[in-house]
Amino acid sequence: MNDASSPAAAAPVLDVWCELQCPDCHAALEDLRALRERYGDRLEIRLRHFPLEKHKHAYAAAQAAEEAIEQGQGWAYVEAVLGRTEELAKQGEKLLVKVAGELGLDAEELDTALIDGRHLLIVDADQAEGKAIGVTGTPTYVIGGERLDGGKSQEGLRARIEEIADRLLAAE
Repeated sequence: MNDASSPAAAAPVLDVWCELQCPDCHAALEDLRALRERYGDRLEIRLRHFPLEKHKHAYAAAQAAEEAIEQGQGWAYVEAVLGRTEELAKQGEKLLVKVAGELGLDAEELDTALIDGRHLLIVDADQAEGKAIGVTGTPTYVIGGERLDGGKSQEGLRARIEEIADRLLAAE
């Protein structure tokens, strides 16, 4: 996921391999908010889709997030859905459309996007790239060529990401 408001290409990139029905990704939300607040445009944070088979609605949620990006509210949508992982497990696509409406997005268009599959290739490409670099669970972070697995534990990961980001920014 890459909102249109992305910083210049020169900024270091933090790829976050995530899925929107994952409780561990829900737990990582505070770290992502803190990183976005601390670095702003100096660090490009890209959400990469890695829907897990064990979560029935993760693939649809990834597609819905891509439609939210098209409508200019990618991060807001992602945060709203991640904040409701338990509801997503119970309500599925109904919740995805409901959240879009709550955020003022065109919920009908988001529903249509889920039906016509217009964002399937983006989600599939992210998942394939993740598998190619060894992602096996979510969240997984990649920054400065280093892969950090947050699926086992989030403890200390934000500090490690900040350490790498600070080093990359100092080298510019």
